[in-house]
Parts: sequence; structure tokens; C-alpha cells
Amino acid sequence: MRSPTLPRPRSTWLGWGGPGTASPGVCGPQFLRVTKQYLPHVARLCLISTFLEDGVRMWFQWGEQRDYIDSTWGCGYLLASSFVLLNLLGQLTGCVLVLSRNFVQHACFGLFGIIALQTIAYSILWDLKFLMRNLALGGGLLLLLAESRSEGKSMFAGVPTMRESSPKQYMQLGGRVLLVLMFMTLLHFDTSFFSILQNMVGTALMILVAIGFKTKLAALTLVVWLFAINVYFNAFWTIPVYKPMHDFLKYDFFQTMSVIGGLLLVVALGPGGVSMDEKKKEW
Repeated sequence: MRSPTLPRPRSTWLGWGGPGTASPGVCGPQFLRVTKQYLPHVARLCLISTFLEDGVRMWFQWGEQRDYIDSTWGCGYLLASSFVLLNLLGQLTGCVLVLSRNFVQHACFGLFGIIALQTIAYSILWDLKFLMRNLALGGGLLLLLAESRSEGKSMFAGVPTMRESSPKQYMQLGGRVLLVLMFMTLLHFDTSFFSILQNMVGTALMILVAIGFKTKLAALTLVVWLFAINVYFNAFWTIPVYKPMHDFLKYDFFQTMSVIGGLLLVVALGPGGVSMDEKKKEW
């Protein structure tokens, strides 16, 4: 969500063919039933984890965050304190609403506002890497918003809405495209065999998720890959709390978990109508 410049605050595997299909050779009915029931909840928890951690951090680092905003923008004690309070209450309230499944759309818009506010306040607009990660976090929220949004109703009674025009489908498309921006920040441009292989595989998976082809399989593969990278490279728990690197790694860890949550929503709910997987059914 925000720049790691200190001080800073703390965004169905059910068959790969398409929604509602399953390969008997891959997973049994019981596994499918359990996955359908619990995977969306795990996805939402992962997605809001960075907001939850940031809200708690605002409480414990109130003075530091207030002083940082005051010194950076010269806005005075009162406005700087209001900024910290808004971030604290906005993020924690949004997390509670998302997890309780109450007013989820309002919570998503509120968290979108927090991302935009912090992008400006912490000068993330001028840091391409962290801007792309913020956009990826926004993509996860867009998928959550699509999940909570019922299909649009026709303005004429008895006339169904065309699927292609449903805002939900385009939210899912936008969310998928934004999510892959996280992986673009992980590409390493050097000539080692491992880096070249990682870049090729990662790029291929990103393209598959973005266009919605073999989407669930590609998204789940990215989840496994990103989680392994996250645990290995962002192990903040191995660094003493008083060292600045602890905060840097903690920031990256929870933001990456939020992107994992967005990808898990793709795994659980499918790519939506604007995707190659959906179009295959018409061929």
C-alpha cells in the first residue's frame, strides 16, 4: 500500500476447464466441496491482511507516523493526526466489514480510498515498483468487489441483462490484469539460467491469468510460487524488531499476502465472462 521509506505505516481449483467443472482424476467430490466452502474465506483473509497489519501499526506507531506526515507535508499537528486516525479507523473498519460479509462494497470503496490517500501521502506515485504493487493490491480489491456484487438487473422487467455488459465481468477482468503487476516487480533482468527460466515461466503464467486461459490452474501455480518466494525472501520474523530491515520485509510480506488473496479469489470463483476460458464454451 505505501512506500517502505521509514517511518511508514502499516491491499475452483474446481476443475481447470471452467466454472463448475471438475476433473475426477484430479480431485474428488469431497475435496471440491471443502474447497468451495473455505477457499473464498481464506482468500478474503489474505487479501485484507496488509490493511489489518497497517491499521494495527498505525496504533503502535502513532507518534512516528504523525511526525512523518507533518514533516513531509508541513500540514501541522492536527491534520497529521487526522491522517493517522483516518488510516487507522478506515482500514480496521474495512477489514471487519469484509470478514463479517457486511457492507462489503462500502468497505472496498473505503479501502480503495486508503490506497489512493497513502499513494499520495507517501509519494508512491514516483516509485514505479511500489506503485505497481499498490495497483496489484487494488486489483485484489476489485475482485472482492466483483465477488460481492450481484449480477446487474435489466432496467426492463423480464428482460435479462446481457452477460457481456455486466460490470461484474469487467471488474474481474480488471482485477486479473492488475494482479499480475505484482509479478512484474519480481522479474530479475540478469543472464543466469535460473533467472531466465523464472522470468519465462512467470511471464507465461501472468499472461494466462490476464487473458483468462487455464485461469484457475495458472492462478494457483502463481499462488504457490509467490507464497514460496514470500516466505523465503520476506521472512521478517528472523530479523530483530529494532532493525529497519524488519519493517521493510514485513511490509513486503503482508502486501504480497494480499495479492495471494486476490489470486485465490480467481481460483475459487473463476475468471469471469470476459476471458478465454468463457469464450471456449462458445466454440
